[in-house]
Amino acid sequence: MFDALGEKLTAVFQRLGGKGRLTDRDIDEALKEVRVALLEADVNFRVARDFVAKVKERCLDAELLQGLNPGQQVVKVVNEELTAILSAGDHRLHHGTNATAVLMLVGLQGSGKTTTAAKLALNLAASSRAKPMLVAADLRRPAAVDQLGALAQQLDMPFYSESPASSTAVRAARNGAAEAARQGAPWAIVDTGGRLQIDDELMDELTEIKRAVNPEEVVLVVDAMTGQEAVNAAAAFNERVGLTGLILTKMDGDARGGAALSISAVTGVPVKFMGVGEKTDALETFYPDRLASRILGMGDMLTLIERAQEAVDIQQAEEMERKLRKATFDLQDFLEQLRAVQKMGPLGQVLEMVPGMKGRLKPDDVEEGRLKSVEAIVLSMTPRERRDPNVLNASRRRRIALGSGTTVQEVNQLLNQFRQMQRMMKQFSGGKMRRMGAIQQLMRQ
Repeated sequence: MFDALGEKLTAVFQRLGGKGRLTDRDIDEALKEVRVALLEADVNFRVARDFVAKVKERCLDAELLQGLNPGQQVVKVVNEELTAILSAGDHRLHHGTNATAVLMLVGLQGSGKTTTAAKLALNLAASSRAKPMLVAADLRRPAAVDQLGALAQQLDMPFYSESPASSTAVRAARNGAAEAARQGAPWAIVDTGGRLQIDDELMDELTEIKRAVNPEEVVLVVDAMTGQEAVNAAAAFNERVGLTGLILTKMDGDARGGAALSISAVTGVPVKFMGVGEKTDALETFYPDRLASRILGMGDMLTLIERAQEAVDIQQAEEMERKLRKATFDLQDFLEQLRAVQKMGPLGQVLEMVPGMKGRLKPDDVEEGRLKSVEAIVLSMTPRERRDPNVLNASRRRRIALGSGTTVQEVNQLLNQFRQMQRMMKQFSGGKMRRMGAIQQLMRQ
């Protein structure tokens, strides 16, 4: 989402970095470009104006201008101020003192609210080791009840619903919260109704539901691709209902990203999660400093490591470490690592978390179809060929290409890349290596 903004900011900082010392004029010219880049990314103009003013004030400090690596110091200031913009409020969910806490999801129709309810349930189940209950309170749209029920069944989550013909949204929400408490669920996630636009009828219904269930959290699900409309919607919901947090969906889209940078600064409501894909596990906890680093092309190793820990089985990691030490890494291991990487999310997202990779990636480098081709090539080999690629003569390579639906050139390319990885493994085999360090090096390759 922030590719265009990140590229423009990176270009500005690279020019500053090429200068031994910075003058007031250098700062002014650079910040004019930064302001234009923010406005082009659809950042609220007041937010952009205040951001540039704060950065300028700090950058004109005499010690910064005369110090070593002033360009890097400017980047540091921009990173800190960008983090500050994103840091409004408390980004954690608060459970409260009751055994069962109620989290009320609100939002406009089409924002991805029902799908987000399921994603949130999966996320909370992983962190609390107990399953939340999904409560369907969007009775005006029967398809929403069916959709939430299907997602709950898919994820094996407790689910509560009532017939739209004989109940109301308020009653379903109240009874669902009570049932969650009776079953001992840590959370009751109430999926409320949405509209195509904000109206009094919607707000009145949400106000009644809030009064009936007394939620610990009232979280707005908002489509980050709608730009400043998302900011306006958040402000309206906050005024009428009272929000404790936001979830930004479609953060993996190709919109300009201004809503994500503006929404907390304008409304004062903290972002708590980001939706980064369509799958039910594609929900990330929101960390302002990590997002700021990603925008500036500085990577996000903490999130990368967390994803790796979720995707890689600990016993497999220990076995992989043993093979790396002995330099016995083969194509079967390569295939297993490839599948582990695929579990971590879209390859483009994963690689951008590696510091220095953003902006160096070409579209062909992160094409998901290429991973499928690599997998097909390895699966077309015999067990012996996977263990010892040296036996792959010309006729064997032609057979593998035919069996995998690829070309001999693609087979040769994969084998060359694998040999490069083997050489990298040998460099590590003589020293002591940490498990996660090994995984990081594999990710870089």
